[in-house]
Formats: sequence, C-alpha cells, structure tokens
Amino acid sequence: MTEHPHPSESVPAAQQPAFQYGRAQLFHADALAWLREQPANSVHGVVTDPPYGLVEYTPAQQRKLRAGRGGVWRIPPSYDGRPRSPLPRFTTLTEDDLAYIAHFFRNFGKAVLPVLAPGAHVIVAANPLVSYLVSAALSDAGLERRGEIVRLVTTMRGGDRPKNAHDEFPDVSVMARSMWEPWVVCRKPVDGTVAANLRKWKTGGLRRISADQPFGDVIKSAPTRALERKIARHHPSLKPQDFMRQVVRAVLPLGEGVVLDPFAGSGSTLAAANVVGYDSIGVEIDETYVDVARTAIPQLTAC
Repeated sequence: MTEHPHPSESVPAAQQPAFQYGRAQLFHADALAWLREQPANSVHGVVTDPPYGLVEYTPAQQRKLRAGRGGVWRIPPSYDGRPRSPLPRFTTLTEDDLAYIAHFFRNFGKAVLPVLAPGAHVIVAANPLVSYLVSAALSDAGLERRGEIVRLVTTMRGGDRPKNAHDEFPDVSVMARSMWEPWVVCRKPVDGTVAANLRKWKTGGLRRISADQPFGDVIKSAPTRALERKIARHHPSLKPQDFMRQVVRAVLPLGEGVVLDPFAGSGSTLAAANVVGYDSIGVEIDETYVDVARTAIPQLTAC
C-alpha cells in the first residue's frame, strides 16, 4: 500500500499568524488541525488549490521536486528554450492513492463545514482525473455540490504519443491534450431562503461581475505569467492572478466577510483577496512555502 502523509502529526495548529500583509494573515499549521480550533460560522468563502493527488506533496516527493529529480513529478523538457513547470503524474496514482484522496477530502469537508457560515461557497481547484473524487467526498461531508468553474487554459499536459513508440504510432495520443481545468464548487446549506441567508450571513450566492453580467462558470485563462512564477519561486501549481482575482471576488456575494485558503502554498489566493479588498486567511503546512509566501504575497498583490 502506498504510504501517505499524516500532516496533523507533524505540525501543530498555529495560534498566531506567521505572516501578515494588508488584509491577509498566513498561519503555519496543518489545515485540518487548524480548522478544528476555529469558531463556528467564522469563514464566508473558501478558494483553494489543494494538493491534487496528495502524494506529490509528501516530504519525500517535495525533496525530489526541489532537487529537479522527478519522482511522481514530471519535469518537462524546455520549450523554445524556456523551462516548463513540473507536472504531477496523476496517471500513476494507485487504487490506494485514489481512496486516500477521497478519504482526505471527506475529512477536509467535515472539518471546514462547522467553520463556514451558512451559504458559504467552497471553490476547489482540481484535475479532470481526480475532480470526481473531490466532489463526491465534499458532498459526503455535507456540502452541496453547486457545479464547476471551468478554467479554459491549454497546457502541455497530455497529447503525447505512446512512450518509446512514437514512430510506431505517429497518429496516436495516449490521452487528449488538456485544454481546461475544473474547479469544484460546493456550498454549505443556506439558513432558510437565499435572500434571508444573505441578510443574516452575507453569504449564499456569488458576486456578479456587474449589474448586467452574472459571474459565469467558464473563464478564459492564460498560463501563469513568468513574472508571477518567478515571484513565487516557481511554485509547481501557481495559478495566475488574473484568474484568481475573478474567482476570489465572486466568492463573497456582498463583498463582505473572510476568504480562507486552507492550502495556501505561495499565497496567491491571499494576494488576490488583497487586490479585491477582502479579508483573508491562509493556512500552509510546508515551512518552505510559508517562507515563499512572505515575499510572494506583497509582490503578487502589487503586480
């Protein structure tokens, strides 16, 4: 059976933030342990890009990534002379790995549910190969599934010919080239009607782009800019600020409340919240990424 991390045994829940900038606070802690210590109904929206397969963020796999020697991470060759970001190999996940993903996100859903205000949305970045597990696990935990946001972006994932048989099968791709990324959307059940919930809790819907334009579930997006990747010291799954700011803005329907990112990484959600004028809290278990976020959040906020 594949070994998996047990984060709650390695880093205690933090009582004081490790870092603050603007309206953002970042805690160095295990997310599930931290959530269990928070007041009920104190978070009004969650936007997070969690460890998709969990396996790739174990200490052993992170050491291989930082050393430039794959493991579960694939380091793609340079394209037009420019290095490309590493990609986790989701196709290598075993049945045990997939079961652990479901187990982890079910536990996450149960931990975050009491902390959410009624009607608060939870928006979680995923991958087409594992999003169904994340969605089902969060639903099992008591959250309502509210669809998906489709990030339209063409990456270098997929589209390859069979390994070591390129010439033999020149017209075959092993899997389709990825041109979209799913973000699972869930919501804590509302307290009465949506209108009553909005009046009482300031939550229950998504913030419109304008009076004439609702927030849509398809967002065109470019890959993350080189400048942002440099600021975040090439965090392997950094999402672009242009996209993050749209999603973070939408998660608080009245523009009031607290946005939480329980898997904060280099702090892109917190930077986006600063830009749109929201209070935000991040939680990150990896001390290296906490150190990255100290410098990245101010710079991503400004860029």
